[in-house]
Amino acid sequence: MTTTPAIVARGLGVRYNLRLTRRRTLRRFLAEAWRNPRSHSTSDFWALRDVDFDILSGESVAIVGRNGSGKSTLLMAIAGVIAADSGRITTFGRRATLLTIGAGFEPELSGRENIYLNGAYLRLRPRDIDRLLEPIIEFSELGQFIDAPVKDYSTGMRARLGFSIAAHTNPEILLLDEVLSVGDTAFQEKSRKRLMELTGQAQAVVVVSHSLDFIVKTCSRALWLERGEVLRFGPADEVVDEYASAAAASNAAAAPEAPV
Repeated sequence: MTTTPAIVARGLGVRYNLRLTRRRTLRRFLAEAWRNPRSHSTSDFWALRDVDFDILSGESVAIVGRNGSGKSTLLMAIAGVIAADSGRITTFGRRATLLTIGAGFEPELSGRENIYLNGAYLRLRPRDIDRLLEPIIEFSELGQFIDAPVKDYSTGMRARLGFSIAAHTNPEILLLDEVLSVGDTAFQEKSRKRLMELTGQAQAVVVVSHSLDFIVKTCSRALWLERGEVLRFGPADEVVDEYASAAAASNAAAAPEAPV
């Protein structure tokens, strides 16, 4: 790991307007606004608020937290998919992003053709994709299915291909959102080792995962989000232990009492 920054966030905030998630007519919207001019302010939901962190080149960092804590929103902010409403986030280097399984795939094209398509998204030259083609196919373990349309792939097959493309195109920053939660154990272990190789090459990896065991084995640090704010950012094993204990205590408190 170096001291070169890969991702820097300062006061990062992302706000969603809940009104935009409801179906309503213009007449209804204007009527509500006339009756209550301040109603718009109560419709704002801060998915992230005042988030600060530094991730260095050569680090593998996990983002943990309960559902709705802002994990995927933070990953999308790092990827540049959504803009900050307050503060700033800066990335240094070319990013490869798997926000969802098979993101960026064209279903009518074959796996082989999608390799070239994704390579073009990453601004790779055709001759560079030619060089990477066989290693990508071999790592994905798709065999003859590489020439079948992606629309016929299972979820696991899409994950294999997507991860293999991202992990072999040498991004400075690799962003993964639960894409390693599918597939067999052997492929997950192979993927984990590949991530370790990438971080050893001074590349930054940011992972959203519910697999705490995977995080401890793979990541150097973990960032714990709670209701859009950073609760803890430190060594992965320590943060995972604290997060797991808090989750267990919360589940125990929410469990109904047994009848006596």
